[in-house]
Amino acid sequence: MPRYFAELAYDGTNYCGWQRQNHSVSIQQTIENNISTILREKILITGCGRTDTGVHASQYYFHFDIDTELSEKEQRSIIKIQPKDLSIKRLFLVSDTLHSRYSALTRRYTYYIEKGHNPFNQAYTYQYYAATPLKLEKLNQAASLLLAYNSFFPFCKTGSEVDHYRCNLTKAAWRQEGNQFIFEIQSNRFLRGMVRLVVGMCIMVSEGKIDLEDVRTAMEEQKRLVKDYTSPAQGLFLSQITYPEF
Repeated sequence: MPRYFAELAYDGTNYCGWQRQNHSVSIQQTIENNISTILREKILITGCGRTDTGVHASQYYFHFDIDTELSEKEQRSIIKIQPKDLSIKRLFLVSDTLHSRYSALTRRYTYYIEKGHNPFNQAYTYQYYAATPLKLEKLNQAASLLLAYNSFFPFCKTGSEVDHYRCNLTKAAWRQEGNQFIFEIQSNRFLRGMVRLVVGMCIMVSEGKIDLEDVRTAMEEQKRLVKDYTSPAQGLFLSQITYPEF
């Protein structure tokens, strides 16, 4: 049975997240409905991960199986039928053992903070108005501390059902470009809400609301921070997925 991979980018503003929901419009449901319309059969797709309401992706992969190979016309139609805020960049055949979720080697998220107000990208950055200016050095001190650990219970959203909290974190770094602070974090896997909680922690360290010792204690003891903060969804992008085959 042929297996197709699709590389996707999407604006998550108008969706309840990736995963199909009963009473809200999701990205997964929208794509499944569109592909099913083209192929005139029910198609179910499997994504490389879940993004929350309002979170975006500049690179995302999903796969689906079908009885026969798609014609060029069908592939073009599948790409063309998607709405303006969902873009399938390419559609290609892969081995039937390649899985969009379980075969992924690394995932990278990028978070954007805008200093002050910018009306042209308010849906894609966290626009930071606080009186205390962010300090790049402090942000990086907080982020780099996490690289010494491999279990991240303090940065998992309450109520998450997971078997373990282990993540192989290979990058966590901030940089500044003009009026933006940009955070990149890479791991083999992420826990629910992890990136936005990590960003929130870095902000609180920079603002002086918690210190590095508070973070270190939480990580050593695997307990919640005394104060935690989940940064807004609109600044977050799933930005890179790597696989052994490509």
